[in-house]
Amino acid sequence: MNPIEKILKKQKAVVIDGALGTELERKGYELNDPIWSAKFLMQNPMAIAQVHQDYLEAGADCITTASYQASFEGFMKKGLSKQEAKELLKNSIELAKKTRDNFVQNNTNKSRVKPLVAASIGPYGAFLADGSEFRGNYKVSEQELIDFHKERMQTILETNPDLLALETLPSFKEAKALCELLKDFPNAHAWLTFSAKDEKHINDGTPIKECAQWLDKQKQIIAIGINCTAPQYIASLISQIKEVSTKPIIVYPNAGGSYDAITKTWNTKEEISSYKAKAELWYEKGATLIGGCCQTTPTDIEQIAKWVRED
Repeated sequence: MNPIEKILKKQKAVVIDGALGTELERKGYELNDPIWSAKFLMQNPMAIAQVHQDYLEAGADCITTASYQASFEGFMKKGLSKQEAKELLKNSIELAKKTRDNFVQNNTNKSRVKPLVAASIGPYGAFLADGSEFRGNYKVSEQELIDFHKERMQTILETNPDLLALETLPSFKEAKALCELLKDFPNAHAWLTFSAKDEKHINDGTPIKECAQWLDKQKQIIAIGINCTAPQYIASLISQIKEVSTKPIIVYPNAGGSYDAITKTWNTKEEISSYKAKAELWYEKGATLIGGCCQTTPTDIEQIAKWVRED
């Protein structure tokens, strides 16, 4: 049984954590850097650990690692050796696992499921650091995408995370490349989430229904969905996925703001008065893994967790 199914047998939904990068910003840290939140793996890993801890205390059943924008190429551009880059990648997973294990050891609520650690693998566009993960228009072949992701995925899997989070993918081509690459690691499970530009299409223009129908046949993909997308599109996107797939649906939208690729910051956001109400709607539409992305906070995740466990 995959780790998501184990939790869904015990409760109606899996509570995913919220933003990492913008949560660090909210705490006063500066993120204007080509490797974004991954720079804290180099400079201040305990700041990352504190965010993980905050989400666990808020009720998250799964925390995602600080490896989204971490890559060999990105770290080596910062002057690190390949071996140093490899150690930082591994550290991003070990940091989350250690924080989770300490939380479990000290948690007095024995009815709580053991939280998962999902190792984040962001898109090629995240490495470009120019906002391409919200466009998907980078001109590379499927094989080039496989080559880019291969060593990073192998390194991350050496740390034995509970699953992979293949996230914020703007491109159907990249989703296919990552699924092809997963076959080299037959014991690995992953969720796969796209960034979307409207109610029916991922950011490269491919209908989400077409993506979900193809992914439904990929055995190592254990949940399909959407992240870092405006909340108003989520209900429709869930419905589109549900029409063509029987896999669990995962959603963790952003708070509705716009991203500035130059300053690496998010601008104005939609005010979400009740994340609980949003979560209930998304659950009714068919999502069973629910969390938040950029500009969401532990308070938002706490609302989801209380709703999931109020029964």
